[in-house]
Amino acid sequence: MKLAVIAEIAPAKAFVPILEKIDAEIIGLTHGTGADTLLTKYCTEMHHIGESRGKGAEKRSKAKIASLVFEDVISTIRALKGKKIDLLLTCGNAGDVRKGIIASKFLRIPDLHIEQDFYNPIEMIAFSNLLTVPSDHYKNFLAQNYGIFNSKVIGGYPMASYVNQMQLKDPETVKSEHNIEDFILLVFGGDVQGKGIPQIIKNVEKLDRTVLIVPFRFDATYIRSLIKSPKLKVLDGFVELLSIMNASSSMIYGAGMGLTIEAGVLGVPSIKLAGFHRQHASVDLASQIGIQVAEIDEIHKYIHELKDPNGKWLVNDGKKAVLNVIDLINNFEALKGEKGGIKSFRKIWNARSKFR
Repeated sequence: MKLAVIAEIAPAKAFVPILEKIDAEIIGLTHGTGADTLLTKYCTEMHHIGESRGKGAEKRSKAKIASLVFEDVISTIRALKGKKIDLLLTCGNAGDVRKGIIASKFLRIPDLHIEQDFYNPIEMIAFSNLLTVPSDHYKNFLAQNYGIFNSKVIGGYPMASYVNQMQLKDPETVKSEHNIEDFILLVFGGDVQGKGIPQIIKNVEKLDRTVLIVPFRFDATYIRSLIKSPKLKVLDGFVELLSIMNASSSMIYGAGMGLTIEAGVLGVPSIKLAGFHRQHASVDLASQIGIQVAEIDEIHKYIHELKDPNGKWLVNDGKKAVLNVIDLINNFEALKGEKGGIKSFRKIWNARSKFR
C-alpha cells in the first residue's frame, strides 16, 4: 500500500502514532513550518507544498489568498502525480486539507479525512470518500447539518496518543534555557484575529507576570511592537511547544483542538480565549475536561483560579482511535461511502461564512 499524508504541524501530530504502526510506503506533504520535522522519519519522500496564511495587523486580500491557494494546489498535484498513491490522508480544518482534497479529486486519488472541528470544517470534506469522527454525537451533527453520511466513529483523538508518548524536557531545563523561573505561556493560534492581539497583550501585561509568547501564524516582529513590559518575551520560529507548555505554571491560548488536547493530556491549567469561533469542537472539549473558556477582558478574573484539567482519559481513547483509523485504511474500499457532494459543500460554505 502507498499512502500520501498532507499536514500542517497540528494534524501531523495526529498522524504520527498512525504512521508508526501502519504497514505502508508513505509520501509526506507538509504545509507551513514544523510538520516536516515530525513526518520525515516515517516517509520515503517529502514535499513542501506551501505556507500557512501568516497574520499581522492586517489580513491579505481575498485575491492574494486565492492566488496562493492555487499555487499550493498546483504544488500538491505535482508532488502526487504519477506516484500511484492508493490513499491520501488529511486531518483538521486548515488550508492543507482544502489543497489536498482538491488535488486528490483532480488526480482521482481516494482520500480519508480525520475531522476534528465539526462546526467549522473545510468545505472540501464534502467530497471526501471517508471521514472519521470521535463520537456518535459528531457523526449525527455532520449528517443533520451538512448531509454528510460517510463518517465512521473512531472513539477518540489520535493526537492524544502522540502527546502522551512524547519525551519532554525537564521543566527546570526549559526554565534555564529561557533564563526564567515561574512563567505563563501565551499561544496565538488559529482562533485569534490580528485586531484582537493588542487587547490580549494589554490584558496579559496587567498580570505583571513573566510570560513567554509563541506567535505561531502571527509575525513575531508585529507582536514585539505591541509589547511594553519587559516581562513578556516572544519566541520566534519553531519551538518545542509541549516541553514549554509542561514547564509553565499555566497557559493562555487562542487556538483550537490541538492545544486543547495537549493541555488536557499534560494537565496544564489553562484559559482558552473564546475567540471568533464561538461554537467549536475544541470549546466542547475544553468544557468537558475543565479548561476555562474566557473573554479577553476576563483573563485577570480566572488566571489565579485555574485547576488542572481532567484529560487523562483522552490518552486511552486516542490509542483506540489510532487502531480504528488503521483498520479503516486497511479496509478502505469496503468501508468508503457515498460523498456528500455539492449540496454538502454549499451547506458547509454557508456555515463557514459567519467566520469570514
